[in-house]
Amino acid sequence: MLILTRKEGEGIRLGDNIRVVLVQLKGNQVRLGIECPNNMRVLREELYQAVRHENLAAMAADPAHMKDLSKHILPQSSKESPKS
Repeated sequence: MLILTRKEGEGIRLGDNIRVVLVQLKGNQVRLGIECPNNMRVLREELYQAVRHENLAAMAADPAHMKDLSKHILPQSSKESPKS
């Protein structure tokens, strides 16, 4: 892990397209600004881990339960005849 020291307003570059700036120091918190391409997803670590955990759980789901899933996803109106 590379560890750098930065002052407020100073930044670092990751490649050509990503810039991370120390925006503010407030107590024991640091506010970072991240400039990157719009197609790049930026997540907080705890959110990334939660999404990863849910994705792994979904991959381990029993395929036999997939048939029952459509009963909960399809809107009830699609089962009724259209009104004129």
